[in-house]
Parts: sequence; C-alpha cells; structure tokens
Amino acid sequence: MSKYKYYSRKPRGEIVKDILTWLAVGGVIAIAAASPYFGAHLVQSFLKGKKHKPKSTENAFRRLFRQGYIVIHKSNHQIYLSLTEAGRKKAGIYQLNDLEIKKPIRWDGKWRIAIFDIPDSNRFAREALRGFLKRLEFFQLQKSVWVHAFDCKDEIALLSSLFGFNEQQLRLIVTGDVGDDTLLKKKCHISES
Repeated sequence: MSKYKYYSRKPRGEIVKDILTWLAVGGVIAIAAASPYFGAHLVQSFLKGKKHKPKSTENAFRRLFRQGYIVIHKSNHQIYLSLTEAGRKKAGIYQLNDLEIKKPIRWDGKWRIAIFDIPDSNRFAREALRGFLKRLEFFQLQKSVWVHAFDCKDEIALLSSLFGFNEQQLRLIVTGDVGDDTLLKKKCHISES
C-alpha cells in the first residue's frame, strides 16, 4: 500500500523534502550554465528517478530560493547550488522525521546514557528533546537522564545540533555498568544470556 494513497500527486511538502534531502546529501550541485535552459536542466537532474511533475518541482526550487533555503553561485560557466544554514536546518528537521536507532543483531553490552541540563528559558526545546528521546525508545531513569541499549551517537549529535545544545546542555555517556539493569534489559528487549 502506498504512502500517498489519498493523493493523485505527491503533496508539495514532499517535493520540498526531496529537494532539501537531495541537496543535503549532495552538498553542492554543479550544473553547466552555458545553456539558457538552466532551470529545465536543474529540474531534469533532480527528477531522475523521481515521480514529481516538472512544473511543481521548478516552483518548489524557486520558492526555496526566495525563502532563503537555497543559494546559487556562478563561477566559470558553472552554476553551483547549495543549502544555506537555514536550508541545512530545514533539511535536518526532515531527517528528524525519519530518525530511528538501529538495533544490531547482537547487543554490545554497553548502555548509552543521555543527560541533559537545559535552562527553563529554553523549555520548548527541552520538552521537544524529551519527546524525541521517547520516540527513539530511550528509557527514563530520572527527569533528565535517559538510557538506551544501542549505539545512538549520531542521533544524539543530530538532535544536539538542530536544537543548538552545547556539550554542557546535552551529553552522551557510554558505559558498561549501570547497576541492576534487569528492568532496563526488559524494557529494551534484551534477553539474559
């Protein structure tokens, strides 16, 4: 069953998400600018393997440029297309929607402890972080101490950079001993061996 079963076409937000992800993964995209059909070539290079309408895609590129998410540089008959800082942040938000911690076949016996101390003035970010930790299946030990059994360094780094936390505000500790971990193993579906 398709994710878009109620749509005859992809929603506009999905096109924007695909464009930002494409640019985030590609870094800087270079396209020959000798042609007066630069826009058409840009859309064609993006559409390879995609099911978006060319006009919708072109409109999405223009909208992202006007909103300041994309920057275009011209140099030596080449046009370079890249994300601005705001564009990288927006692309990161789309990455958050797909964020998940991979469960390896065999547990390495180490616990990952996320500790945060975020001031009350940044309450919204603190509560959002808690929500993401719950969604990523962390187990809450204390109000700002959360535990996970599997490697989540990249996921915590992404959350930290998107929310603008520093090392003192959000820290990840990897340890082999957390005391009696019977309840933790049960919550993380780790069998005693």
